[in-house]
Amino acid sequence: MPDKTIAENIARFGAGLKSGDLPADAAHEAKRRLIDSVACALGAWGSLPAQYAREEAPAVNEGLTATVIGSYRTAPEHAAFANGVMIRYLDFNDTYLSKEPAHPSDNIAAALACSEAAGRTGPELLAAIVAAYEVQCALCDAASLRVRGWDHVTYGAFSSVLAASMLLGLTEKETVHALGIAGTTSAALRQTRAGELSMWKGCAFANSARNAVFAAMLARRGMTGPSPIFEGEFGFFKLVSGPFSLELGGREKPFKILDTYIKYYPAEYHAQSAIGAAAELSKEIKDIALIESVTVHTFRAAYEIIGSGLQKWAPKTRETADHSLPYCVAAALFDGTVTLDTFSDERLGDKKLSGLLSKIKVSVDPALDSMYPEAVPNRVEARLSTGETLTREVLYPKGHPKDPLTDSEVEEKFRRLAVRYFSERETASVLKALWSVEKMKDSGEILRLFRRGG
Repeated sequence: MPDKTIAENIARFGAGLKSGDLPADAAHEAKRRLIDSVACALGAWGSLPAQYAREEAPAVNEGLTATVIGSYRTAPEHAAFANGVMIRYLDFNDTYLSKEPAHPSDNIAAALACSEAAGRTGPELLAAIVAAYEVQCALCDAASLRVRGWDHVTYGAFSSVLAASMLLGLTEKETVHALGIAGTTSAALRQTRAGELSMWKGCAFANSARNAVFAAMLARRGMTGPSPIFEGEFGFFKLVSGPFSLELGGREKPFKILDTYIKYYPAEYHAQSAIGAAAELSKEIKDIALIESVTVHTFRAAYEIIGSGLQKWAPKTRETADHSLPYCVAAALFDGTVTLDTFSDERLGDKKLSGLLSKIKVSVDPALDSMYPEAVPNRVEARLSTGETLTREVLYPKGHPKDPLTDSEVEEKFRRLAVRYFSERETASVLKALWSVEKMKDSGEILRLFRRGG
């Protein structure tokens, strides 16, 4: 066994970032992810899962409290859950692809809740966000969970615990205990993302974040946790992931937050390039009725996660549709894009769209598979009744680090998702505040910006 356990190394890594002394590029990306995540939360505010999560969060006015977006103050763990559901629900928040895919901005709900509750500064919040990204992405680099039947949110318990521990002021020893508590209870079944997907798909990480915040709060009180959580006799390595080593950056190599992807379309990330390719093809197809067949050539991870299973060709829920490669391609061919309206009940029941969907097949292309995850390649091929075959291929979808969204495009995404709740002037004021997080002496200002959002 190494001199330090993995949990001890994670705790020491977080302690080294407490000062908020981040490289300018990492701090800037953290602000971009914060703006993007809050935008996603605003877009999902009126959804049923978001309503249910808020209704189960009791109003709390004593002790540690945090704000639910557009609502009242509650216990930090409840705020982490409610805000986490809103950030994740639309499947529009950011992504990281490796041995295990993930949505590292899911950690931001826990960070916001603990930062506000503990009265931390803007720089301290940004440091915790960057640390959480680093840990979750490094875990995703280390071992795949889905191949063993576990969901990616299992890793989120460790990353959210680190953010919570940093912001709540835990010592390194207390952080190790919090990691042990959360890690012991974190393993989530992959069934969340199999078959016909339910509302829980967008709530699973929020639940991990809630448990992580609670674990950190208990450890702060003195509660001890199982150890060593990774290397132990019945620990994480043996029962969940298999053994691995963990490499955390920030000193000799850039922080992982720089390698994460902001989404351009509100759909599962492996479909992003296919949507882009289909949208380009739609410009050349004068009449959808001319399409005889469509083949989506993709890579194995996309096929396994969103391109196989009968439900993907007849989605009955929003959650199944935004995780359906054929549905997203059909919608992009039909409408020239994919938007939030693509997944409305009315659109899911559209017989013309269903007819086009029935003409689509998905095939794994070994050449494309060899490019993943460095590239996220999809090729869409449409055969027309005229005898013509049209093809478009996209390797790096809009929002990928090799084709990133500009700051202006991130702002525009925020405006689109906030338009129901804020005037143009109010939106400009909110964006100005979010771009200036590093100047905030009280990071609780962030969530208080949105109390009127309801």
